[in-house]
Amino acid sequence: MQSRSLDGGLTWDNIPAPLISPGSMGISADEHMSNPLGPVGGRVNPPMPHPGGIDFTHPDFALLYARTGLRAGAESWFYTSTDRCLSWNGPFTLQMFDQLGIAARTDYLTDGPDAATVFLSATKHDGEEGRVFCARTSNGGRSFEFVSWLREEPTGFDIMPASLRLDDGAIITALRTRDASGGNDAIDLMRSDDNGESWSLVSTPAPSTGNGGNPPAMIRLMDGRIYLIYGYRDEPYGIHAVLSDDNGASWNEPVVLRDDGGNHDIGYPRSVQRADGQVVTVYYYNDSPEGERYIAATIWKP
Repeated sequence: MQSRSLDGGLTWDNIPAPLISPGSMGISADEHMSNPLGPVGGRVNPPMPHPGGIDFTHPDFALLYARTGLRAGAESWFYTSTDRCLSWNGPFTLQMFDQLGIAARTDYLTDGPDAATVFLSATKHDGEEGRVFCARTSNGGRSFEFVSWLREEPTGFDIMPASLRLDDGAIITALRTRDASGGNDAIDLMRSDDNGESWSLVSTPAPSTGNGGNPPAMIRLMDGRIYLIYGYRDEPYGIHAVLSDDNGASWNEPVVLRDDGGNHDIGYPRSVQRADGQVVTVYYYNDSPEGERYIAATIWKP
């Protein structure tokens, strides 16, 4: 399904997603299936190589990544739109970068009309999730070249990046991370001052995101401040946001957007700032452990 709002998140139209999916199923569904369909190349509607020619600077452009799973054997592909998601082109092949699995979640920076920097999660050497790397296209999406790993292979995992480019050209990327014991989930912030060639740890915006962890949504406000939003999966369950006014070097105490979740099965936010300065944060949520999960939006003034 696809939900689309034309009034800044106040109301939404819900339709079957206007895209073609390999195997005619959910575009990130294999990880939840007892009998996955196998390689995407053998399914109906398999991804095809992109011919190039993407204009990443088109005012109505959108990019969407999809994946089959999280561990060894996971494949990813992508879609593009030039009409603000009224329709999607694809699916298009995303190469494996010589990895055992690629579990893509949409995160990219526009570098020019035919150039973009993308951030992807790969499996580790043992086939488990995961490790984040940076790749780049300079030919309008026809191919992507590996640029760098964001850090050494973790003993736990690094997955689900969220990236911004700063005014001085530096890139900051927030990572959902887990330690080797599995006992702590957090969000770390990495920084590159050489366009993604090398990286260093800057800060830990969220030292704990609760039971099971949650990915970050990071936005830069019109006034230059940076907010990082995430689902908090310990009691009281809810959606938190932390603020930085020094490009991610330090962060304020969390702002609680809501804390009425039914259990830890919540989060995975995305955020955008409206022209009036308010922020729309979208996420999945539940009111009770036995109740249906649903998509919700919180509109708030930072």
